[in-house]
Amino acid sequence: MERHPRRWLILIVLCLSTLVLVIDNMVLTVAIPPITEDLGASAQDIQWIIDSYMLVFAGLLLTAGSLSDKYGRRKVMIIGLVLFGAASVLATVAATPEQLILGRVLMGVGGALVMPSTLSILITVFDEDERPKAIAAWSAVAMVGLVGGPVLGGALIAKFWWGAVFLINIPIAVLAIVAAMVLMPESKGPWRKADPVGMVLSMAGMTALVWTIIELPKGGLGHTGTQISLAVTLIGLIGFAVWETRTESPMVPLSLFRNKVFTGASFSLVLLTFANGGLMLVLTQYLQFVLGYTPTETGLAFTPLAVATLVFNTIGASLVARTGNRAMAVTGLIVIASGFALLASLSADDGWGVLIGAMLLMGAGSGLAMPAAIAALMGAVPEEHAGVGSALNDTIQQAGAALGVAVIGAVLSSGYTGDMPATAPEAARESMGYALELARKAKDDTLLEAARDAFTTGMTHSFLAGAAGVVAAAVLAFFLMRTPGAGRHAKAVAGSEAAPRPKDEELVSTR
Repeated sequence: MERHPRRWLILIVLCLSTLVLVIDNMVLTVAIPPITEDLGASAQDIQWIIDSYMLVFAGLLLTAGSLSDKYGRRKVMIIGLVLFGAASVLATVAATPEQLILGRVLMGVGGALVMPSTLSILITVFDEDERPKAIAAWSAVAMVGLVGGPVLGGALIAKFWWGAVFLINIPIAVLAIVAAMVLMPESKGPWRKADPVGMVLSMAGMTALVWTIIELPKGGLGHTGTQISLAVTLIGLIGFAVWETRTESPMVPLSLFRNKVFTGASFSLVLLTFANGGLMLVLTQYLQFVLGYTPTETGLAFTPLAVATLVFNTIGASLVARTGNRAMAVTGLIVIASGFALLASLSADDGWGVLIGAMLLMGAGSGLAMPAAIAALMGAVPEEHAGVGSALNDTIQQAGAALGVAVIGAVLSSGYTGDMPATAPEAARESMGYALELARKAKDDTLLEAARDAFTTGMTHSFLAGAAGVVAAAVLAFFLMRTPGAGRHAKAVAGSEAAPRPKDEELVSTR
């Protein structure tokens, strides 16, 4: 494969495109409390503001990948950036939770168009010798967004208002668009026919599933609405599985799950991102609602997590060839579970000490487990499905995160409501934000302390649920991710990457 002369400048464009997506999601976690107060958003509104983006993003990833192969990866990426920037404007000026949810949905569509294209272009312009360096730089940008997003968002909220966290997306998107048009060549590959039926079924099933989880704590399975949404969930997801096994061009080739390594890595990633997705939702509210941190302090609290993840991601990537994917993944998942257990011990009066220790454990475990699980998943994907496997990896992680926000958010809400005094106002029993507002207006210290204690109780339940999910992931990884050996695996992967893909890597100059 001939090396592209502008490949490192192209990498900068890809990093900018990825950065805008990462910063947006991380900044949003810091903005949850002020959004709650300013828009009068309920706990369910907040969950949908987060979930709506992830559900649309995950549901459209595979279709977006097919479109980029047919119509051009640069073109689809630029369209995605334009849509993402326009949706950010809508989110910035949103006056109601519903308007903000709409903005997040459109941002999810734009993000789905951007993400598969960036990875496809990266693989196209870098050969197998330089590809690891390029991917490492691309991953480092995600860590920069992880650290810088909350800190930048906290500073913007402190000086301006919560809408500024969406406003910062616009200049980054514009810069990425201009750079892509000037520096990047167009590239096309073999076109895979879109699967609109599969997309609709998966979106309907996943949306109904999250809705069921959110509504379940309110009325239980005896509630008619919950029963209907559960039925839609089963019909959608079962229908999706049946359709994918019968259509000639499935969005997800379910035959991949016959491979135990692929299955073990997939479900381990689902459970890991499930736990991490709920972590941000719960911990951000604990820091601001219970401990009274400012948005900037909240962002800084996540710095140890990001730094530890970056350091151990490098360590894990260098060790996995010698230790094997299974050993590294299981070790990392156990470390993450210990971090969740430490977080579950937090009280309403704890300071930075316990929090930093937990963040370091969580970051170290993620840095060890994630590269190993992804390497196992991609190593188990046949060469003819390499593109689908990459998009499926993103889909799995997004679906897991969405479910984590829904499930762990529901556990938090249920624990909080159950521990609040029956004499407390109904609004205060349903939302910590409302409880704080009522306590401030009435100068009721008793209600304030009751809300803080109840939230901490619900948070403990949430983190224990997260720990259980990670332990389950470790068990699955131990029994299913049985690879032939590190050396043999590395050789197989290298051989797969070295295999010629002339059509997939054909560059089409647009100048």
